[in-house]
Amino acid sequence: MRFLFVVPPLAGHVNPTLSVAAELAARGHETAWAGPAEVLSRLLPARAGLFDAGGYEGTQTGGRGGGGGAGAAPGGPAAGPAPAAGYAALHAHWRDLRGVAALRFLWSEALLPLARAMVPGVVRAVDSFRPDVLVADQQALAGPLVARRLGVPWATSATTSAEFTRPFADFPRVGEWVAGQVAELVAEYGWPAPAGWDPRFSERLVLIYSTPELMGVDGGFPGHYAFVGPALGARPPAAEFPWSRLDPDRRRVLVSLGTLNQEAGSRFYAGVLAAAERLGDEVQVVLAAPAAALTGPVPDHVLVRDSVPQLDLLPHLDAVVGHGGHNTVCEALAHGLPLVVAPIRDDQPIVARQVVAAGAGVRVRFGRPRAEELYGAVAGVLGDPGYRRAARRIQASFAAAGGAAAAADRLEKLT
Repeated sequence: MRFLFVVPPLAGHVNPTLSVAAELAARGHETAWAGPAEVLSRLLPARAGLFDAGGYEGTQTGGRGGGGGAGAAPGGPAAGPAPAAGYAALHAHWRDLRGVAALRFLWSEALLPLARAMVPGVVRAVDSFRPDVLVADQQALAGPLVARRLGVPWATSATTSAEFTRPFADFPRVGEWVAGQVAELVAEYGWPAPAGWDPRFSERLVLIYSTPELMGVDGGFPGHYAFVGPALGARPPAAEFPWSRLDPDRRRVLVSLGTLNQEAGSRFYAGVLAAAERLGDEVQVVLAAPAAALTGPVPDHVLVRDSVPQLDLLPHLDAVVGHGGHNTVCEALAHGLPLVVAPIRDDQPIVARQVVAAGAGVRVRFGRPRAEELYGAVAGVLGDPGYRRAARRIQASFAAAGGAAAAADRLEKLT
């Protein structure tokens, strides 16, 4: 069989598909990706099939490992002009937003323009690759639009669980606005779709890379919603790391805000360094941050790296401090590690709430971090065995869910 993954240019949304695709390839299937090649070429393995589906820069130049093919989006509007400055300008604006403003920007300035820009390239990818199944990230709406138009069976790749836990319960008008924006996108293309059809959720298969134990839900989902847990494993070559500098006689804590939030983290990093001083040299802190974002002296027991091989590093740690990104949270819990979460925007407050409700971590403030608060949170998750027990309970639920193998099992049946 042939599986085409349609993804946005975001590492956290691409990484789970790498593991699922590797599992499918090991079973003899063919896989490829469609999305903005400008970014995806850095996130995918060197020999991965990649069809450039354009993006904010308007690049639609064919594909790597199979070519793009000719053709326009049948029956729909041409992709509109993309913001001139592309991803860099979007990121610079987005990183300073919070709350509802960040959510509106995500949809109006990023996800919806991306969907319109990607449709012609996804059509070309389907024409060229002829997939048996299309696997669309929940934020790559061009995938479902094209799959429905061309009659290709498709599944949702849900790289965050937030949309399955009533995320707009406290802001119903925001939820209505998002639903309205999605409905306008569907109507804009004029392709046959039932009333109320939502391209974020497949009617055949929704792969959720989490479990009810972490999400705090008790069923009530349709049978085609598959909770497979995190899909870990296959990744491009990881960053180099000075493994000899890890001290086996100390407890070790990773601090990471993810690649998109590092530039906005200067105040948070300052709080981390001050908290590290309080923790003393019995705790070694691995801080994934650009050196230019740090102010003041760095204690000897703090190891600073621009980036780290996170999956390789996790088995050597005792806890993780992060921004509540779904992938980092699930990767830490998959290794039985308790968390300190400092959510910034988007789905991160919801994921942080899941961690705290599960008893697997502590939430702290990102915007006005205090060294005392960070110190107490890290000392707490290291010193109270209850947090590690809860993390291991979630770890067991992940293992039972099956991960990439379970996702591949479900995808093979989607014909």
